[in-house]
Amino acid sequence: MAFNHFLYKRWKIALPLWSIISPVIGLVLLALAATQQSGIFAAIMGISLISVVLSAVHHAEVVAHKVGEPYGTLILALAITVIEVSLIVSIMLTEAGQDSTLARDTVFAAIMLILSGIIGMSLFLGGYLYKEQAFIKQGVSAALVTLSAISVLTLVLPNYTTTQEGPIYSNSQLIFVAIISLVLYGSFVAVQTIRHRDYFLPKDAIPGDEDVHAAPPSNLTTGFSLLLLVVALTVVVLLSKKLSPTIENIVVSLGAPKTLVGVIIAAVILLPEGIAAIRAASQNRLQTSLNLALGSALASIGLTIPAVAIVTYFAGFRVTLGIDATSTLLLILSLFTISISFNAGKTNILQGIVLLVILATYMFITVVP
Repeated sequence: MAFNHFLYKRWKIALPLWSIISPVIGLVLLALAATQQSGIFAAIMGISLISVVLSAVHHAEVVAHKVGEPYGTLILALAITVIEVSLIVSIMLTEAGQDSTLARDTVFAAIMLILSGIIGMSLFLGGYLYKEQAFIKQGVSAALVTLSAISVLTLVLPNYTTTQEGPIYSNSQLIFVAIISLVLYGSFVAVQTIRHRDYFLPKDAIPGDEDVHAAPPSNLTTGFSLLLLVVALTVVVLLSKKLSPTIENIVVSLGAPKTLVGVIIAAVILLPEGIAAIRAASQNRLQTSLNLALGSALASIGLTIPAVAIVTYFAGFRVTLGIDATSTLLLILSLFTISISFNAGKTNILQGIVLLVILATYMFITVVP
């Protein structure tokens, strides 16, 4: 890729100009947000939010290319989780005194969008382009075992405890679940990056794939990308927080359930990861795609729940974590389908279609419960 802007000419910073400008435009819009309240300005902020998210994708991929697998996908997963935690906690604090369901709705939506949406589209596109794609079963199995345990313990078990009425953990239960969430996620990261790192390395790639064989970026380019990634993630959080009341008003005016707000927030947050995962699958790098998707799901729930628990404990208000019976059924169906799909060590287009049908069902039931 040829670069003609002044940063490349002077310092050899090999980054597209749009990826540098997008976060800056987002910062300018945030500065103007206090004086601008029109619907047109909100629409402009929405467009800017998408462009900043895409910029974050690019910079995360630059950093990931520099550090290599599986650390690169871990960096991207953690970056996305920082957005999610910051946004959920900031909105929860503005709703102090109420029974908050935003954390539950957003985490559950993130898991469903990843399992049935991102992975479904990755398998569909990979199966369409290459008929079959291979991956390392041990790595995917480790992620699915951890994800199954952590999702049921945090989102399903609260419906069956009796210390506190309703789908709510008591303070002691919430702290305990937060600790075991960190233990499970930390154990998975240790297995992924140290103990069994080879389980998560790409198995197959297309010969000559530029993303695999291209030279890593320079230290200066990587450092600049890391700085812009932090700025972009901060802008995404702040823009999302500014737009969340508008999103809520639109959802209410359409007569849709409030849980749709969590779906929209999760979709925006997961856009960078989704694009990167689907793109990797389209280049016959299914292992990288699954590392991104499953790692993001684990980070989303394994780090968000402890953060929410800490805020809930010190702020003194309640948070509802238990999902309803319909959501529980869809979660179990998704985990079961994913487990069967990855049992053979190869995937095809049919598995992608089935997962996308589950996604369509989840979206329809969310709007028409």
